[in-house]
Amino acid sequence: MPAAETGLGATLAHGFGRVHWPLVRSGDLFELKYGRALVESSRRPGFIPVFGTNGQCGWHDTALFSGPGVVLGRKGQGPLGVEWVKGDYWVIDTAYSLERRRKDVDLKFAYYLIKYVGLNHLKDGTSNPTLGRDTFAAQLFPLPPLSQQLQIAHVLSLLDDKIDLNRRMNQTLEAMAQALFRSWFVDFDPVRAKAEGRQPEGMDAETAALFPNRFVESDLGNAPEEWPIKRLGDILELKRGYDLPSSQRVLGAVPVVSSSGPSGWHNEPKVPGPGIVTGRYGSIGEVFLVREDFWPLNTTLYVRDLKGNHLMYTYHLLQLLDFNKFSDKAAVPGINRNHLHEERLVAAPRTLQERFSDFASPLLELAAKNTAQITTLAALRDTLLPKLLSGEILIRDVESQLAATA
Repeated sequence: MPAAETGLGATLAHGFGRVHWPLVRSGDLFELKYGRALVESSRRPGFIPVFGTNGQCGWHDTALFSGPGVVLGRKGQGPLGVEWVKGDYWVIDTAYSLERRRKDVDLKFAYYLIKYVGLNHLKDGTSNPTLGRDTFAAQLFPLPPLSQQLQIAHVLSLLDDKIDLNRRMNQTLEAMAQALFRSWFVDFDPVRAKAEGRQPEGMDAETAALFPNRFVESDLGNAPEEWPIKRLGDILELKRGYDLPSSQRVLGAVPVVSSSGPSGWHNEPKVPGPGIVTGRYGSIGEVFLVREDFWPLNTTLYVRDLKGNHLMYTYHLLQLLDFNKFSDKAAVPGINRNHLHEERLVAAPRTLQERFSDFASPLLELAAKNTAQITTLAALRDTLLPKLLSGEILIRDVESQLAATA
């Protein structure tokens, strides 16, 4: 719904229709404080985050503002960030620090309010569009009583904290699986231990028996005995994804995967899952494990044939490749899959690939459950956010929904 003109000499903030709370000019609630230039060469090592127009951009040893605080992007062609900062911080001259003018405004509530409204539509100019303080001040924001602000901010923070916890847990789970893969198949730690007459650390005898006890020389360095040197193309076949413009997608339950990961939904798959996708053009270097049937876009490469190798082994193998070696170095990076197929490496036997999967699969299964919960929590947060901010619903009306996500 377009922003509505009011009789208060201001405009209703973007994203609101009917509002049940009193409306107050943003300029009466907040002041935007300018940041201060701090080029990278002037920054000293420290633990103070430095923020610019798009979010955190480094660290310093001195704070410009005391936290907690809210940082708003000020200028630039890209999206303007809205960031919550728990501790002290520095803001450079492309951003603002938000300061409350009234004691009956909760800062965390203000963060959620401004993040929902957004800033990009308020920018002015072409070459270097800028968010002006007068433009920001002219918006009308709904202002619940302070007690309601605190409750709203508390509930939304609980959802965000759980989402963040799940994401950090997933990073740990992925790192554990990747560390095990590197130990077994890159550093060859179990082979090294057996060659030195030691029992591989933290490994049962049955698994240790699957590793050889000596190395042989190869043109890639020492390799476990009887583990062959192969081309990547001997282990798997990569194929380019398929065109599917947004205008041709029909909403369904099939994930569409781009070079940067999940990118929407469609009603029919192109490739049976589970599968592996990586970027071919634009964003390269990330590797995605897709558990269901999917549609890989033409900016990606997907594994069409595992050639008898295990999915979990292949997924982690691709994660360790340096894709920048195969980039054409153009303004928009691209990868030639034929060059990628020529990469040579030490290949592990299928029996060890399966044993690795026995350890890694439960970790990634847990990560998948966390990801599903993140999706549920984010959808709930995004549904509740405008309704709580506008006063359409109250905290007491959503307690049962929140309890179901605990």
